[in-house]
Amino acid sequence: MIVNVIFIVILIAAIILFSINFSRIVKNIRLGKSVNLSDNRRQRFKKMFLVAIGQSKMVRRPISGIFHIFIYVGFIIVNFEMLEILIDGITGSHRILSHAPYYNILISIFEFFAFAVMSACIIFLFRRNVVRVKRFHNPEMTNWPRLDGNLILITEILLMTALFSMNTSDTILQLRGVGHYNETGTFFSLSF
Repeated sequence: MIVNVIFIVILIAAIILFSINFSRIVKNIRLGKSVNLSDNRRQRFKKMFLVAIGQSKMVRRPISGIFHIFIYVGFIIVNFEMLEILIDGITGSHRILSHAPYYNILISIFEFFAFAVMSACIIFLFRRNVVRVKRFHNPEMTNWPRLDGNLILITEILLMTALFSMNTSDTILQLRGVGHYNETGTFFSLSF
């Protein structure tokens, strides 16, 4: 019970921190001048969809574009598993969604994308810091933008490592016959 309370307190603190930062961003956005955007709605929506949702700027460079798509799609898909982790953390359950149809297949798909995200992040870190791609060392990429990009990539690698560790630990506990763990062995967990 105490573990769930600690989890809920940390979750509430994270939500509060997120809300503060979100309101700061909204406040900065509202500093801009009002512009009439009622013309060409269809064209504006199409462009917004392609850039914001479709990440069209990312695919201009085919190789890095593919890795960006892995990160983008993978991070969205992996967040479905994060939803289960949140529910388990709040309720004290373990793998509460494990009785859903095709659960093991879904977890394996999540892990495939987590592996793709992790691989792409490692390649991007290598390109930024070892290969030293020129555009990452232009004048506008001063210390903070460069550090920020590295921190984001490292954080994503750590998140994907935590996901693999959790699933691998579950698999090991299942193989040892620990009773309260559900059958959730996945391809990637079993291969580690």
